Amino acid sequence: MDQEQQDNNQKKTDVRDNILRSALRLFAKQGYFNTSLTDIKDAAGVKTTSAIYQHFKNKQAIASTLYADILDSLSCSIDDIRRRNRNVEQQLREIVDLFFGLAEAAPEVMRFILMMKIDEFLPGEKPLHATAPFQKMLQIIQTGIKAGKIRGNDPQLVYAQFFGIINQILIMQLTGVLEQGGGNYQTKAWMAAWNSIARN
Repeated sequence: MDQEQQDNNQKKTDVRDNILRSALRLFAKQGYFNTSLTDIKDAAGVKTTSAIYQHFKNKQAIASTLYADILDSLSCSIDDIRRRNRNVEQQLREIVDLFFGLAEAAPEVMRFILMMKIDEFLPGEKPLHATAPFQKMLQIIQTGIKAGKIRGNDPQLVYAQFFGIINQILIMQLTGVLEQGGGNYQTKAWMAAWNSIARN
């Protein structure tokens, strides 16, 4: 492949990535249905909406790609956490740290997965709880129950109890309800969530 072809391919990739980043920011800020392709075009700095169609079939395809990319990234991060730690408590602690870190560094990602009703605009996609990263978190809970580290016998309920606390605090952070940054609540959130399920 010659240099010109490589440059063209890189330019296409850069434009595509910029469209995705711009769409994510807009979806997280004003919602999927309140965001038009024209909005995305303007935010991405492309000349016409036809430039978007060179990369994506429609707005729904953009949202679907974002959903898949976010889930893939989360899944890889959780795999890394599980490889580094055999201890269930430490695995869950690092996942909580990951979520709070994302809420600080990439709040639009956390808004997309925690606050948007995915089924309303991506009805053909798996619901969040059925996706790979969230199934892996459920498996960690199951392992903890089997090992006697976590109380309860219904992994789904324990999962809902633990992550319900974490997710609610993250949403309060993302919506500005919490007066201080989420980092100030991270340890307290972890302790409240873990103590609600840990077998003491």
